Amino acid sequence: MRYDLILLDFDGTFTDVEKEADPFFASYKAEVRELIGGDVDGDWAEAVATLEQNPGEFGWVFEGQVVAPGNADPYLRATVILNMIFDRRGLYPNEAERTELLQGLYFRNYPKADTVFRANAKQVVETLLASPVPTMVVTNSATDDVEAKIDRMAPTGRERLKVYGNAKKYIVAEPDESDACFERVPETMRAEGLERDILLRRGRYYELLRTLWKETGVKPERTLVAGDIFELDLALPGHLGADVHLVLKDKTQPFERAAVKAMEGGAESPGLEGILERAGL
Repeated sequence: MRYDLILLDFDGTFTDVEKEADPFFASYKAEVRELIGGDVDGDWAEAVATLEQNPGEFGWVFEGQVVAPGNADPYLRATVILNMIFDRRGLYPNEAERTELLQGLYFRNYPKADTVFRANAKQVVETLLASPVPTMVVTNSATDDVEAKIDRMAPTGRERLKVYGNAKKYIVAEPDESDACFERVPETMRAEGLERDILLRRGRYYELLRTLWKETGVKPERTLVAGDIFELDLALPGHLGADVHLVLKDKTQPFERAAVKAMEGGAESPGLEGILERAGL
């Protein structure tokens, strides 16, 4: 086997996030209207237009830093749009208060989204679970929410698929305990077609990856990590030595494709079958 461990993102990687997000947006916007009062549709439309002009630069801002493209998926898009509206209206200038509010909006409304799996999602998961290589889900979403989606998928071998939620891939910070593996990760990287730097030292994500590598006895170099958002899912593990695989979607940005192609051990595919090809299955 090419790998001894396979780590998968879930939302956007195994689901069609654009199709499943309509009820999420309806509930999210209703709560926003109640929160700030008045008609927000005009501000919302203007923010969408601004974002679509340059989704790489108008990204998801967390603790004052852009940590992902703003249009990477509907959930990020909602946060970026609302940040723009708050800025325009001068609301919630306190960063900590705003962050707590935005995270609350996301976690309350995420469970209302539909579940729409990508083509062949179940077959790909079943093939991975039938192999001797441990396969795990590592996601920013809440563990219980993703567990419920996988239960609806009901793949054969479901009991072997562990889910690690709240991975905090978006937090740029040092780990509580650093080590030689993390110390070799640079602060930033550049991607062709993107004006800003991509921030790499995401210590909370690293702590989870390190735990999984210790528990399984697998080295990063024998790990494949698959996801749909380069900055969140793949940039850090790729710099730690893992092979990484970008699963494309309609809103994948050209700079994301350039970044993964430029990375040693990086590749992409339009569908999930590419993960199986990388794993030799």
